[in-house]
Amino acid sequence: MSVGEIRLPKNTVLLVIDLQKAIDHPSWGPRNNPDCEKVVAELLATWRARAMPIIHIRHDSREPRSHYRPGQVGHGFKPETAPLPGEKVVAKESNSAFIGTGLENFLSERGYRTLIVTGVITNNSVEATVRMAGNLGFDTYVVADGCFTVDKRDLSGALHPAARVHAISLANMHGEYATVIESRDVLAALA
Repeated sequence: MSVGEIRLPKNTVLLVIDLQKAIDHPSWGPRNNPDCEKVVAELLATWRARAMPIIHIRHDSREPRSHYRPGQVGHGFKPETAPLPGEKVVAKESNSAFIGTGLENFLSERGYRTLIVTGVITNNSVEATVRMAGNLGFDTYVVADGCFTVDKRDLSGALHPAARVHAISLANMHGEYATVIESRDVLAALA
């Protein structure tokens, strides 16, 4: 999906949601977009080269069995997308990065109004965060190839492949809450 040329201000924030080792645990099942981490790493390199703001969201689950729980191996960031010293890390305990974190105040106090969102899971923390960002008035973009999800069963028990779940979640966000774009659109806007 390409939405044509976009314009991004110099203070556009790259938001990287929950790219922690926990998401690699086999219990999640099959995923889509195996190149997600590579795409996010390329975006991070571009943001860093331009000294643009980056915020990493870290899920600190309170669920006893969660691989995202502090103290578990999975709680750590994936090495290819891990924060560098000095990059902002926001810890969250719920699916939205805006709930109980001070993220909205942090962004607003600095005049950050444009967000480029990447991470996992598309239909969970990414979508919850994007919906709130849109409702709070942020100019929000979701990088379709910078997110992924896993297979999901519906309430009747039917299994939906990750690619379909991802596509439906992106469709839920596009228009009302955000603009869904590809990484090439973002990189072109910054070239």
